[in-house]
Amino acid sequence: MVSREAAACLCADPDVAAAIARIGPCGLRGDDGQEPYDALLRAIAGQQLHGAAARKIFGRVRALGPSGLQDGPPPAPETLLALPEETLRACGLSASKQTAMRGVARARLDGLVPSRDEAALLSDADLIARLTTLRGIGRWTVEMLLIFTLNRPDVMPVDDFGAREGWRRIKGRVDAPKPRLLKAETECFAPWRSTLAWYCWRVSEEGKKSGPNPLTG
Repeated sequence: MVSREAAACLCADPDVAAAIARIGPCGLRGDDGQEPYDALLRAIAGQQLHGAAARKIFGRVRALGPSGLQDGPPPAPETLLALPEETLRACGLSASKQTAMRGVARARLDGLVPSRDEAALLSDADLIARLTTLRGIGRWTVEMLLIFTLNRPDVMPVDDFGAREGWRRIKGRVDAPKPRLLKAETECFAPWRSTLAWYCWRVSEEGKKSGPNPLTG
């Protein structure tokens, strides 16, 4: 649900206000309850895959964790690092994804990947700078972590195709904005740009038969 402050900020723009009136209440779930370590492993498992396939593969990885269940926590960093390549390959992980996951596990043990409590002490920019040094972790992945795991309210993923396409439709333009332009045009919506991004995603999906993108829903 959009807070009163966020609604007032976003609805100051008539085009955005029209989109909000059409889409309805914001369904952004800003805290999925995961640790950053868990969320990064999930992101790596799902890279270049559709939602169902990504969930299936990560479910197998989770089953290697302490609960042995596909909806349980993934293996702890020490456990993941000790798992043989064959075990991870059987989950459906490519060699590059295995390398990226092991890198995240080492980074968690070294303190580079923070816990939720540690992340609360770091700014969005600090987290992006730290986590994008890891193999397989780009800016977009960290931005999704910020929005959907850490509940950061002011993130606009300007490189995201859906966000750019949604903004194009909201503004009734022919071409989607370049990332730099999207950043400039949405700065006035701070500190509520995560909510704006959610509406951009929903607008970009209007008219499509498939449901919302599981990564941004």
